[in-house]
This record gives sequence, structure tokens and C-alpha cells, in this order.
Amino acid sequence: MKNSTVKTPYDLRTPVLIAGAGPAGLTLSLALSRYGIPHMLLEMFPGGAHTPRAHITNQRTMEIFRDLGIEEAVKAKATPAEGMWSNAWITTLSGPEIYRSEAWGAGEEHASRYAQASPCGMCNIPQNIMEPVLIEAIEEAGVADLRFSHRLASFVQDEDGVTATVVEVHSGVSYQVRADYLLGADGARSKVAEALALPFEGQMGTGGDAGIGEVIYVWFKGDLARYCAHRPGAMFWSTDMYNGATFVNVAPWDEWIAGWTMPPGMTFDGDPETIRKRVQSVIGDPTIDIVVKGVSRWTMNKMWATRYGEGRVWCMGDAVHRHPPMNGLGSNTSVADGYNLAWKLKLLLEGKAGPELLRSYEQERQPVGERIVNRAWDSAMGFWGRFYSEFLGIHPGATPEEVQQSLLQLHEDSPQGDARRAGFERLKQEVLDPAFNALGIELGYRYRAGARVDDGSQEPQVEGHPDVSYTPTTWPGARLPHAWIEKGRRRISTLDLVGRGQFVLLTGRGGGAWFDAAQAALRSSGVVINVIQIDSRFGAARDPLGYWARVRGTAADGAVLVRPDGHVAWRAQTASSSAELPSVMAQLLDTQHAAGGEQVLHQQTDLALAAHG
Repeated sequence: MKNSTVKTPYDLRTPVLIAGAGPAGLTLSLALSRYGIPHMLLEMFPGGAHTPRAHITNQRTMEIFRDLGIEEAVKAKATPAEGMWSNAWITTLSGPEIYRSEAWGAGEEHASRYAQASPCGMCNIPQNIMEPVLIEAIEEAGVADLRFSHRLASFVQDEDGVTATVVEVHSGVSYQVRADYLLGADGARSKVAEALALPFEGQMGTGGDAGIGEVIYVWFKGDLARYCAHRPGAMFWSTDMYNGATFVNVAPWDEWIAGWTMPPGMTFDGDPETIRKRVQSVIGDPTIDIVVKGVSRWTMNKMWATRYGEGRVWCMGDAVHRHPPMNGLGSNTSVADGYNLAWKLKLLLEGKAGPELLRSYEQERQPVGERIVNRAWDSAMGFWGRFYSEFLGIHPGATPEEVQQSLLQLHEDSPQGDARRAGFERLKQEVLDPAFNALGIELGYRYRAGARVDDGSQEPQVEGHPDVSYTPTTWPGARLPHAWIEKGRRRISTLDLVGRGQFVLLTGRGGGAWFDAAQAALRSSGVVINVIQIDSRFGAARDPLGYWARVRGTAADGAVLVRPDGHVAWRAQTASSSAELPSVMAQLLDTQHAAGGEQVLHQQTDLALAAHG
């Protein structure tokens, strides 16, 4: 439908009200649109992000975009992994390179394990380019009521819903919206989180003790292809901690962000000419024409919410996790927050689930949010602390002469030079890979509580660094492993069998009992479960090379129950457990507290049974 709102005793009525159109809010909106759930999205600014901001987009986000139908549109505007594989340390871009390492799973050392883990690749797409792709898809779906230049002023919730006061920014006109649920995706200064008095741990505006003050970002246009195209990377790192800058590529190779930190006590000269000259100085080529597009200032935070909401109001994205821009985890985690919420809201609004399903959002996503904040902070401290001091030999307060001597020693043919270079491998494993090749935290996080039913097995251990290494598993709570299979004559991923707002049960040869079990679960819950057989020769999908058989974690006639967001909800070793499926679904969905009512549930079930034979 074109308009998701209707007139009520309040000014407007909508099932879901989303405050904030960043990565979290837009992902939730697009997912709800795909599921056919009417909703309203508020954004106080006239459009999406107007500056590059976040840019690293990992495989899990691309898998989510794949399910939501925008993977190809994002890829068309992004720099692919092969264009971001390198980390180069420089004195200036035009000067001698000090050192280089691989990044974002795109270098030779890590490319194969990233490729084996997902059908999707990493990419580099700035937020101001990615968000319009999401907005266009939402508008095309025609389900959402998008309201830019409208802000959430206040809200009151009760047992049955939320009454929100909304203000049109330009006119100041206010009106009330009545919603079943309110989702706060309103960023690091979240009014929703503040109104809920969500408790936070960590520190706001940290950095003084670590020698990090305010961060300056300068967005500029300038053709740097001659210095970067041969060593393509998303970032280039200056070895001058106080007079240098880190370069972030926005678009190859003529659009950039130059960022630097100001130690506590240092003042910022925002004069445009001063800024332009500093950028030119770090490039090392005064002939490069620099056009400054914008300047922003911010401080590093290390904060995570210990609760994400209550009742009918919940927060996501930067509203509940705030951290330095290391590891590229911020927007990616926000996207996953919205994706996690969407299918749960759908089932609640359809009257097929109880409030415990919504509370599972916090149980699942809060530990992820806390983990990524600490990972990003540890990466920042390890990077600027250990890597710069132990390997590059650059310490705060060092004179330019001492810095130059230390950097020259890295390439000396001497015992000291040999020792310095030998330390790189250790620091790469302890500092650089957890910051730049962290497949484990990007893709391998698992939900240990929430909408999952334990199968009695122990959680598989990850060999190696838990943030770097990834172990595919169907243990309940893990993301479904990717494996290449065939459907008809098409090569597809196991991930292509799931999603689209539906539960899927994957079984194999001898698993016919699961079809009857899915029908029984449908009669008791009203929720359709698509049963798909993956066999080596026959079935809806084929596993000719045995890739799925190696990771499915069950016997051929067993089953893996996959949630609409691609995470495993439950698994059974053999078909002898098929009778448990209805009770598993009841536990997952909290059906005893579902609001649909018995009559509505029977009507929905009859329609679903008719549609599925």
C-alpha cells in the first residue's frame, strides 16, 4: 500500500514507528517493506547521510542486502574487495612507503577463507552513497510512509502501544502518532534511549588517558590516483601522529577523507586555507588541487547499553553501541540490529508470537553490541599504541629526528633492523588481523540466548583468535553456514534457500517425516515452515560435492531449522525427533502469549494450509 498510516482519534495510526533513517532504521524499514508490514519512518534531516561517514561494508551486511534484494545495487556503487586490500603506512602519500599489510580479507593470505565463508564479498561504500540505495528500494516497495524533516519530540507507552508526538522541522507543526511499536534508530544522541533511561557502560568522549583527543575529518576532492592506484586500499596511514593524517578513500581515487587527532589541550584552526595546506602537506605534492567539501569534529566513545528497551519501545544502532571507527563494525552492526528486529515485529503484529520473541532481540544483540565496542576500542588502542610504538618505534613526544631514525631502521641491513622486522609478524597476528581481517567478529558471532532452542550439544570452539577465526556450524544461535549447492542447473548458496521473512527446515535423504512435522507445527502456530531437502542426487536442492554434508552437523535425515534472519533456531540429529518441531516453534515464538487470539490463529492457519497444500 502507498500510505501506511490511517486516521484515528490520534492524528495518525501506524503499526510500527521508526525514529531515525540511518543504517539501522533504513534496514528495518526495508525488511518490513519486503514483509508487507506498514510502518512510518521519521528522519529530522531532509534526506539520508550527507557526508561519507561509515564505509567498510562486510560480508554479513551484504548477505542481509542479498536477502532484501539490493546486493547488486550496492555492489554497482561500491568499491569491491580487490580495490581495498592494502594498508600502507606513509610519511606522505608521494614519499617512500614505510610498510604495507593486507586488509578486509582481500589480500592473498585471507581471501580464501573469506570466500569460503560467504557467497558475498566485502566492499567499500560510503554511507552517503549506500543510504540512497536503501531509500530508493523502500520507496519502490510502496509500503512505508517515509517522513524526512520530521522528528520525534516525545512519546508515552502503555500496554497496548505508543503515543508519539512528532514535529515537522520547518514549520514547527506537531501531531500525534499512535503506534503498536516504536523503534529508536536515532543515533549516538538518541532521544529514545535517553527517554527510556537506558543504562550504559564504558566511557563517553574517552581518550584523554590514552593521549587521544578530538578527531578532525576533512572531506575533500583531489585526484590521488598516481599515489594510490598501484596499492589499492580503503585507508592510508600517516606515521606522523600529530602533523600527519589518515586518508580514507571515498571514491577511487579522487574523493577522500583526511582525518587526524588533536591531543588534549590543542586547539583546532578551522581556517579553510590552513586545512587545505595541511592536507596537501600530508599528500606531499603541492600541485594536487584540493577542494574541501566539509569538515567535522567528534570525540571517540566507548559505550554500550546494557538494556536495549522495554515493552513496546526498543533502540538499535548507534543509539545503543558507540565506538571508534576501527574494524568497520558500526554501520554493519546497525544493519544487523534492524534485520534481527524485522521478522520478530512481523510475527508479533500478525498475532503469531508473544512478547518474549521481542525481548529476544536484546538477549541476542546486546552481547554483540558490547563485543564490537570493545573490539573496536582494543583495535584503536593496539593500533595506535602497540603497532606504532613497538613496530614503527614512534612514541608521543618523539622529535622528528627520532621518528625518522626509527623508520629508517626498519629497512636497515643490520641486527637491529632484522629484529624490528621480525616483530611485525607477531604484531600482525595480535594487533593488525584483529583490526583488519576479523572474520570471526564480522560473520561468526553466535546468539547464546534468545530465540533459539538448545539441542543439547556443546558450542563448538573456535581455533585461533576468536575475532579473526571463523568456524562454520549449525549450532543453534549461529548463522547458517554458507555452502555451494545446486538447484536445477543453478549454483546457489545455502543462504539463498532461507530468508524472505520465512522459517526454513533443511533436511536430506530419509527426512520425509519433517514435511508432516512442519504441517503439524503450522496447525499449532500458524507459521509456515518451508521444508527443503538437500540431497546428493535428488531433492529440491542437490549437494553434488558434499559441501553441505560437511557442515550440516546432523545425519542425512536430521534437520536444521533456520530463522528468517538466517540464524539457526534449532537442529535435530535424526528424523526420530521430528515430533518435537511443534513444541520447538511454540517455545521460539512464545505462542502461549501471542495476541492473535484462537479464532484469528485458526483463520490464518486455514489459509496457510490451503496455500501450502
